[in-house]
Amino acid sequence: MKILLTGANGYIGMRLLPQLLDLGHKVVCAVRNENRLSIDTETKALVEIVEIDFLKEFQESLLPKDIDVAYYLIHSMSSSTVDFDEKEALSAKTFNTYMARTQVQQVVYLSGIVNDTQLSKHLSSRKNVEDILYGGKFDLTVLRAGIIVGSGSSSFEIIRDLCEKLPFMITPKWVLTKTQPIAIRDVIRFLIGVIGNEDTYNESFDIGGPDILTYKQMLQQYAKVRGFENWIFTVPVMTPKLSSYWLYFVTSTSYKLAVNLVDSMKMEVVAKDNRLQELLGIRTHTYKEAIGMAFKKIEQNLVVSSWKDSMVSGRFKKNLEKYIQVPKYGVLKDEKKLEIKDKERVLRNIWKIGGETGWYYGNWLWRVRGFLDKLNGGVGLRRGRTHPDKIYPGDSLDFWRVLLADKEAKRLLLFAEMRLPGEAWLEFKIDEQNVLHQTATFRPKGLRGRLYWYSILPFHYFIFEGMIRNIAKAK
Repeated sequence: MKILLTGANGYIGMRLLPQLLDLGHKVVCAVRNENRLSIDTETKALVEIVEIDFLKEFQESLLPKDIDVAYYLIHSMSSSTVDFDEKEALSAKTFNTYMARTQVQQVVYLSGIVNDTQLSKHLSSRKNVEDILYGGKFDLTVLRAGIIVGSGSSSFEIIRDLCEKLPFMITPKWVLTKTQPIAIRDVIRFLIGVIGNEDTYNESFDIGGPDILTYKQMLQQYAKVRGFENWIFTVPVMTPKLSSYWLYFVTSTSYKLAVNLVDSMKMEVVAKDNRLQELLGIRTHTYKEAIGMAFKKIEQNLVVSSWKDSMVSGRFKKNLEKYIQVPKYGVLKDEKKLEIKDKERVLRNIWKIGGETGWYYGNWLWRVRGFLDKLNGGVGLRRGRTHPDKIYPGDSLDFWRVLLADKEAKRLLLFAEMRLPGEAWLEFKIDEQNVLHQTATFRPKGLRGRLYWYSILPFHYFIFEGMIRNIAKAK
């Protein structure tokens, strides 16, 4: 079959893509920016890539006509706390317009469980998108999931942050809300299992794991799997806004996502039935099994995708291409260069920078800068990185965003997502003479920007000097 995969560079899309290819399907990946599709060269050669922004007006001839099945994996919950529902509705309507120009027979939509008369804004929006898609000229299959648990998923990473960092927790009362978590592996099995299955056409199915748990029980079971205890005390006085700030400061989530998550966590999300499980013969994994599988992937460095690599995990919402050309005029620079002997080893060191490896010098100062950024409403350092030694354009890297990662050209270019009175780039490049160049570029906004640069200049001297030397000699 020829399958259209929208949201191909998202958390679910990146997990689904290799499975579809392994089954022999031809896949068309629809993304807003081709450079954001974080797949290797071999995989890129196997897929067709089209650039489409479903929030913009329909453009003729962008999609091939011979599409058999399409996955709709687009959402905007993390991009806004105000108008994400309007964006999601517009995106679904535009998608229907595109599909009307193809021969698509089936569309599969991954939604959220909606079994409460008073829905959160997030779940209400998901239901509205479902209604819009039902109006399309195709057979629709809707899978409704609650909390998805897997390495790199936002739910798993938030629970991981809370449990690993806070042995004692004072929590809001929404931790007593019931939910039905499901392993990412099972979600993918359901998504694949419904392809071409006429019994699932124009039907909506709830999918969930075998456990119905409160969020508090999820935190406690996570701790048991990890081999430690945690103590959780619930208070009734924590407002939604305080709860959002609590998640924002303790975990790696963005504030906008925290607000929308807290809004949704007040509603029970429990599957009504297991019709699809019986129809497809799928045995779902328990919550503890899902955690165990997630850590196996983490320990083996096999995390395929992470929600943190989404653009909405930071504050950088603009086109990546616009910033690849580092400005030369009206900027302030800190340039270091060092002759090296083993360029391949140094290149490997550059590709490992950030995350668990750190920044090669003054890591505690980087952590302080991350903490201050978090206090100021920025992303901080908690996002880390998805892979220990692989980098793709668009990936998050602590409080940087990867603009360019070209191993052949021996160049890595980062753009700062921290809160700054200006714009900042950090570039590493090895030239043909085996000289490592490390350049920090800052384009200040007004007097405040210039004062900021000169105030941190003394720290730059020994931090950047130590960094380039340690990159060059690290093994």
